[in-house]
Amino acid sequence: MESDSARSSGLSWILSGTMMRSNAPRRRRLSVLGLLLCCSILTFYTLLLLSLTAIVPSPELSFPGTSLQTSFPVPSQEIPPDYVQIANSTAEIPRRKMQRALCATVEEMGEAFGHVSWKESLRVRRLIRDHFALHGASRVRELPPEQFCKQGFVIGKASQAGFGNEVYKILTAAALSIMLNRSLIIGQTRGKYPFQNYISYTDHSFTLDEVKHLWRKNDCVGEYGRHLVMRTDDFEKPTETNVLCSNWRKWKQPIIWFKGTTDAVAAQFFLKNIHSQMRKAASTLFGKPGYLQSRPNTFGELMRAVISPSENVQRAVNWTLRGGPDPHITLHMRMLMNKSPKAVKSALSCIQKSLFTNHLQVPRPRVVLVSDTPSLIKEITTKLKEFSEVVHFDYNLFNGKISKGKGNDLRQSELRVKDWGSAPRWVAFVDFFLASQAKHAVVSGAQRRVGTTYAQLIAALAAANQLGENDTTTSKFSFFSSFQSNLLRDGLRNQVGWGHVWNRFAGPLSCPSQPNQCALTPVLAPAWWDGNLQSPIPRDIRRLEQYGVKLSSFGIVDEKRLHSFCKSRKTIVKTIQVTQE
Repeated sequence: MESDSARSSGLSWILSGTMMRSNAPRRRRLSVLGLLLCCSILTFYTLLLLSLTAIVPSPELSFPGTSLQTSFPVPSQEIPPDYVQIANSTAEIPRRKMQRALCATVEEMGEAFGHVSWKESLRVRRLIRDHFALHGASRVRELPPEQFCKQGFVIGKASQAGFGNEVYKILTAAALSIMLNRSLIIGQTRGKYPFQNYISYTDHSFTLDEVKHLWRKNDCVGEYGRHLVMRTDDFEKPTETNVLCSNWRKWKQPIIWFKGTTDAVAAQFFLKNIHSQMRKAASTLFGKPGYLQSRPNTFGELMRAVISPSENVQRAVNWTLRGGPDPHITLHMRMLMNKSPKAVKSALSCIQKSLFTNHLQVPRPRVVLVSDTPSLIKEITTKLKEFSEVVHFDYNLFNGKISKGKGNDLRQSELRVKDWGSAPRWVAFVDFFLASQAKHAVVSGAQRRVGTTYAQLIAALAAANQLGENDTTTSKFSFFSSFQSNLLRDGLRNQVGWGHVWNRFAGPLSCPSQPNQCALTPVLAPAWWDGNLQSPIPRDIRRLEQYGVKLSSFGIVDEKRLHSFCKSRKTIVKTIQVTQE
């Protein structure tokens, strides 16, 4: 039995050893296969995560040479629909990284602007000069009857409301006269120009009364059958305006009045007109909308050619400068009767940055201070004097004619005191032409909206004033916007209103919760969203729909949709018979 038991035990041991030896290679093969499989899975997921966190935006959203902000997360409701489909297929961590990569600070947005493009601005200056040499009043009024009666005109009419909005009406008419090869008429009310006691207008323009007189003198109706008719178009009525759908260069009416043009936007709408002839005329004057860094200072050059301070206003400017040199920098604070310490601190920091940017090595630079809030003037002056010489027009100390009510036809409205300030309204004209003497920079700060039409025009005229005819280097003039952090809690989305320079950057590409910003600013406020880092807010997308424009969440215009809209709509023609003869 013992031998049987021993044999049985020995056999079991032999069999078990044999089985172990036979299973060993199989286990080794399984372990190798498992390792390879795990490595493959790990590699796949690693590549997937890397691809998702490095998603590159489409060509419509390329940001060449721009450093995007990576520290300010975009709220999920602000992610544009174009990226929602991508984000839904990713894990939570990669999705958050992708959101952070799709926004920028105001300073990053402003990096493209740098200095004003002097080459383009000088080109536009020559264009304006040549236009008025050919279509200016001094030449056109001397044309023989046959030629005069074929001449076309554009009229610019303004009331005496807000300075910036009303001046843009005149400048838009001047721009349109160049695009259409017509002469300029500046409208009058009861024989007076708008702001006549404070602004002088170019001799290159006509009055409507003079055109009517010349029309009769040359017998345009009797001899040539050409009635003096004015065709009107209202930009503020999107369902009626022909700004995008009609070729205005083919309009036959002698006079055109483009109404409702209270900012830099209306004239630039022609950049998207469906007719190539109109687009070419507009881009010749305003540059291509997608190249923000090389666009001309169009409205500054138009102001330089069309308006100037009246004699009394110029006296007040000279009195303020006290015979000293032109100021280096202008600070404009639109505070709406508020005194915000944060706004002041941010603006002071921005002035220091502008000094550094322009390499000003002056012991005490001259800084012009302009504000709608008198109490702020005293507070900020004390701090500015620590490092600069402050230049400010104190109307209480000025004894010129303009301050004594002689010819002062502007009345302060109690309803507009918060908007325009408590000072007499004529002071705004002295402040404007004083501020536009700045040699190197204009800084715009505000309680709510930065870069209003008034500040834009100051910067534009100052830049034009400092650009010499023979400049062979880049202009050293800069326009800065000062934002305190509380204005950027939701990014730029509260910079609403087409008249504000940062409105076209207020969409989802603007980072929320930004610190104080001192950003380089376009002297020519953009009207479209073709540039890098521009994006619209939903309110503007809806507003563009009324003009027939389908705008993507990143500001891309659907050209086919616009052409289809223009073909399907009925052309509206509104005319006014100027003379009854």
